[in-house]
Order: sequence, then C-alpha cells, then structure tokens
Amino acid sequence: MADPHLRELAFPTLDAGQVAQVGRCSGASLERYPAGQALFQVGDRDFKFFVIESGEVEVIDPSGDTPKTLVVHGPGQFTGDVAHLTGSRSIVTAVARVDSQVYAISPAGLQELLNGCPDLGDRILQAFIARRQLLRESGDFTGVRVIGSRYSRDTLRIRDFLTRNLVPFRWLDLETEQDVDTLLGRFGVSHSETPVVAWRELLLRNPSNRELAEALGIRRPLGRTVYDLAVVGCGPAGLAAAVYGASEGLSTLVLERTAPGGQASGTMRIENYLGFPTAVSGRELAERAVLQATKFGASLSVASPVTGLTFENGYSLLRLESGETTAAKCVLIATGADYRRLIAEGCEPFEGSGVYYAATINEAQVCEGGDVVIVGGGNAAGQAAVFLAGRARKVFLLIRGDSIYENMSAYLARRIERTPNFEVLTHTTVVRLNGDRHLSAVTIVDGRTGEMRTLNTMSFFSFIGAVPRTDWLPPEIERDDHRFVRTGPAIARSAGWTAGREPFLLETSRHGVFAAGDVRAGSVKRFASAVGEGAMAVQFVHEYLKTK
Repeated sequence: MADPHLRELAFPTLDAGQVAQVGRCSGASLERYPAGQALFQVGDRDFKFFVIESGEVEVIDPSGDTPKTLVVHGPGQFTGDVAHLTGSRSIVTAVARVDSQVYAISPAGLQELLNGCPDLGDRILQAFIARRQLLRESGDFTGVRVIGSRYSRDTLRIRDFLTRNLVPFRWLDLETEQDVDTLLGRFGVSHSETPVVAWRELLLRNPSNRELAEALGIRRPLGRTVYDLAVVGCGPAGLAAAVYGASEGLSTLVLERTAPGGQASGTMRIENYLGFPTAVSGRELAERAVLQATKFGASLSVASPVTGLTFENGYSLLRLESGETTAAKCVLIATGADYRRLIAEGCEPFEGSGVYYAATINEAQVCEGGDVVIVGGGNAAGQAAVFLAGRARKVFLLIRGDSIYENMSAYLARRIERTPNFEVLTHTTVVRLNGDRHLSAVTIVDGRTGEMRTLNTMSFFSFIGAVPRTDWLPPEIERDDHRFVRTGPAIARSAGWTAGREPFLLETSRHGVFAAGDVRAGSVKRFASAVGEGAMAVQFVHEYLKTK
C-alpha cells in the first residue's frame, strides 16, 4: 500500500489561479482531446506537459500482459514526471478518458514555468519526484523487465544502471521466479541468452549500458557546437558544478560514463551531510541534484564515456567513446575514483556475482538472511556495514589496522560496536575466495598470528583504496605519482604552466581546465568536500572566462 502522504504529493490539484497561471505561460496552448485519443504514448520523447482544464486523463502502464490504469487526472491536475527534465522517454501512456480540454506546454515552456514561478514550480517538481518514487516502490507497475540470474554480473550491471538512472523496472530472478521459463519461452530466449531487457516491443539481449541508454532515451545527443563549461563526471563535484554553472547562465554539458552520483550513489545512508538530520541516500541526493541542474538548463548525457581531450583554437575538444566530439571554453574534470580491485586468489571470477564494490538495494537483495563479509576501514565500508546489517544474519568487517576508529567517522564506528550481529576482525587480510558457480567462502589470515580462518559467505564487499579515473587525460594535464590531478599551487612552477599568471586554486596545468572532487590530488575524500569543490570551480570558470 502506497504511503498516503506520498500519493498526496504525487497527485496535487492546482487551484483556479494556478491553472490560469499555467495558461499564461509562454507557449501554452489550450487543446481539445476527444475521448480515447492519446496525449502522449509510452516511448515518446520531448513530449508535452498537460494541465487538465476540464475532463479526465487516464495514465496507463501498457507494458504488462494487459494495460493497467495507474491514475486518472481530473480538472486542476497535471501529467508528467522526471522524464520531462531528464529528456528520457515516457514510461507511460496518457489517454483522454472523456472529451477533455487541457493546457499543453512544450519542454522549453515547462522549464520556463519551473524557473519563473517558484511556488508552482516547486509543487510540480515535488509531484514529479514522488511519482517516480511511487512507480519504483509499486508492485503493480511493470515497465522495464530485467530477466537474469542473481549470480550474473551482467544482470547486476543492468539493474544497477537502471536504478541509478531513475528507471523503474521489475527484476525476474532466474533462480527464484516460478514463471520465468514461460516468459522466456514467449520471448524465444534461452537461459544462456540472459540477461535480457524487455520494454514495449524491444527485447535486448545482454545490452551494453550505451545500448540500454539509447533504447530508453536517457542518453542525449550532443546539441551544441561549443559549451561554456563541459563537466566530465557526474558525482557530487560534477553535479554541484552543473547546478551552479547552469543556474548562473553558463551553457553547461555534463558527460557521465555510467550514471549520476558516482561512488556516493552506492551509499544507502549518509548521516553527516549538512541539512539531513535523519540521513539521506547518495542516490536520492544525486536524483535531486540532476533535477536541479536540468531545471536550470544543464544538458546531461549518461553512458557517454569521454576517451580523449585535446586543445584547438583556444577550445577544449572532448572525444567520446561513441566517436562524437564536443567543444568547450572550460572543462571540469570530476571523474572521481574507483575502489581498488581486490587482489586475492579467486576474486576476479566472482566480481559482480558474489564480489561487490557497492552496497545498494540491488546487492542487498541477494544477501538477505545470509552472512556478509566486508573489507575496508573507511566510511564507505562503515556505511555499507551498517546498511547490510539490517538484512544479513551476520556481518564480518575485516580491517588491517588495530581499530575501526582509525579511518572511520566516530558515529559509524560506535554504531558498529553497538550492533549485535557485527564481528570486527582486526589485523586481517583476505587470502582466497572459494566457490564453484558462485562464491561460497572466503579464506582470511590474522597478520599477527598467521592463523587462517574460513568464513562461509555468498556476499563479499570490498571498499579499499582509490584509483582515480584519469587514464583518458592527455600529458598536458599533470598528475601525481598516484595519478591524481595536480592543481593550483602544485602546478604554479611547473614547466607545463604557460598562462603568464598564477593558476586558480582548482586549475590544472592546462589553463581553462579545472579539477574537483576525489580525482584531484590533495582533496578531502568526502561527499560534502566534493560538492564544495564543484561549486567553487564554477567561480574560477567565471574568472577564467573574463580573461578570454
């Protein structure tokens, strides 16, 4: 049963004055739809926003075996959800239930309405967010279907990609779903061809992230020749730069290889971020930041890995894996860092099917009621441990040092100590991972005594070290011995710095190219710090553009 308060937020009724305000919006037109005519259909892109003046509009999920009514909008209510802002395809169909008269507004007009009428805009945005949450949590919505085994790394990759890109979907696990063979037979697909993604008339066999993004419309074509600011990476630093850059009038493009949020989107509970006393998930923060940035006009393209950076005629040229190129007056490197892959015998075959580098709801679903092993002593490991403790029978936390207080925030360390189903093993390293088709046990060693021990588990999580995503950068961008990008005073006396002035604090060895967040040498590896650096970078972009 849906939360009544959430439904109230999702389906508000505008008063007569607010409806009239919509009618006065630039580009708004009053349109008539006879009963049975579609206002928009599932799969449509750049579809209009509608406010019902009279009549009724039925919103339908046509993706299941039989079409299903999700809601009926009456006078004063409106259609739409976050797809209007992200530019993705509609996941529902809207049909006039009776002869209806509606105000129709283009995507550009909706953006103007959201920014020009704050009170009304806030109400619409809240509804969009709540509607997508209802669809994600609803057992009645079919939408995109993912069919694959919990032991398949590609199944996990697809589920993670959809979750982080705000796409509601239904996962059918080959290992547990009773009717999955019947469904696969209908699709003409064998077990060996899974995972598959089914949506509308589409059937994608183990699609890449890019194929999936293009099919769902969440990968945007590059629309401009030259941007004021191109942000590479959509973690906390990149999102902050996108929000501040776009809100201050910079034409802003954000290119992200996978999905918004970076490492932070794998954190289910952030308790020490300013303004959220009851905690917030990294995914929720990323979702809201994406909507903020796109509301202000930033363009976001996911599944768009950048593979190269060159310089020509005073511009930075970015080359994408797809072969596309785009130009910008300024570039912000905000690609973050990945957790270092665990080096242990038998690890690689189980990555994505027993060995994980994030702890979201997707990973948690496959370790419900079992024993979980986590290696790492920082906040990411602590947050994962606290989250998984609510689902697992027991959580083993392995650290090399003497105490979890050495590198972990005190509030997390105290919570771990007070939770009965935790066992912290100090001075411990992983020797070997064991299993056949899937992980079954982890062999560990005590560094003081040399004693070996085997922990039976099907779920192992690793949060150790950080490897910056800088392999795509050219030699002009100086990095330290660990491949993090050097900025500001660190490159002021470098032979590569030729701008004839002191570099800005976050500026790299190439003028007009900045770095922020975890990818930057010397940065504080915390969510709030990355957000601050991303916002700060926009100020330096303004200062740089004044010199051009």
